Amino acid sequence: MSDQEKDQNNAEPQVETVEEQQAAAAAEAESEQAEPTVEEKLAEADAELARVKKALAEADVRAQAEVQNVRKRAERDVQHARKFALEKFAGDLLSVADNLERGLAALDAEDEALKGAREGIELTLKSLLDAFARYNLEQISPADEPFNPELHEAMTMVPVPNVDPNTVIEVLEKGYQLNGRLIRPARVVVSKAP
Repeated sequence: MSDQEKDQNNAEPQVETVEEQQAAAAAEAESEQAEPTVEEKLAEADAELARVKKALAEADVRAQAEVQNVRKRAERDVQHARKFALEKFAGDLLSVADNLERGLAALDAEDEALKGAREGIELTLKSLLDAFARYNLEQISPADEPFNPELHEAMTMVPVPNVDPNTVIEVLEKGYQLNGRLIRPARVVVSKAP
């Protein structure tokens, strides 16, 4: 490079025009406006922190409610398990009670020779029904009551004069409930209008 070229490169920069100066000032003002100040950044951070705190508080409330629901559900399940744990066992014993009742019905009440056997079966049936009562297993024997499809199973309908329609006239097999839950419906004969 020649000395003359070096002098031109080292020479003072040329003076800008007024328009160039205004454009430079406008660009500088825009850059200052584009960058937020420290106070604006702090305000944005505070607002974001408030949103996060609110979201966490809502999530905490939901989580606590869910824990309470799970606890209540578990308590209800344990309570039902205790209440109805004997359901299958009780269902199996119902046939024993039915057979004892059939045995009593088959024995002639007037025959003195069968009196001892009859008393033995009566006592056995009574002790079984007492055991049922201790565990809230209740017998449903709806003779002369209105028919209830939630507790009774109609095996047949018979026209009977002088009896209201839909009245149980005969119990073929007694029903049972365990703590209010139906284990077996009573099988019955229901009257109908003649």
